[in-house]
Amino acid sequence: LVGFGSEHIWVSTFHSSCVKILRRYIDCIGYDNNFTIYDTDDSKNVMKDVCKRLNIDTKNLKEKTILGYISSAKNELISPERFQKEAADYHIKQVGKAYAEYQDMLKKNNALDFDDLLILTVKLFKENPSVLQYYQNKFQHILVDEYQDTNHVQYILIKLLAAAHRNICVVGDPDQSIYGWRGADIQNILDFEEDYPDAV
Repeated sequence: LVGFGSEHIWVSTFHSSCVKILRRYIDCIGYDNNFTIYDTDDSKNVMKDVCKRLNIDTKNLKEKTILGYISSAKNELISPERFQKEAADYHIKQVGKAYAEYQDMLKKNNALDFDDLLILTVKLFKENPSVLQYYQNKFQHILVDEYQDTNHVQYILIKLLAAAHRNICVVGDPDQSIYGWRGADIQNILDFEEDYPDAV
């Protein structure tokens, strides 16, 4: 339908778009461009090592539970430092220590987990205005489907990309939000007109 120029259109998930961006520019934030992407099993194995190093009793605090806390924190753009600072009880403080050690081990291995793909792209854009400007100009028109199921980091990523040209179209239905359990924030779609008052 588009014809000429269609090869420049990206149609992809948030994660796959971020992989493309990071493969090109992640060296700007201290990683090698040939980074490895860890799957769930890889992350669990790293967390097993982390728990051994920190003497965390995995009968009381399972690796999967710790990784769940970390994923939720990353989706809210909460760093290990902030997580530790805000930890209120012993249980959460243990998670905070594990989060910091886990990120250190990933960095040493030049590896990213799925959540890192998003948060490191946001970090890249915030710390490198010229890279952000390049992608703002590349993506002058943005369409996001199922916007009611975006989480905080996805919301910030889109907001950064759309800031220059403000040509953004979102599709979604607040009554069909089903991913609250993995960080989706229905407020993103409810606040769309407030974020973009010039929307029609």
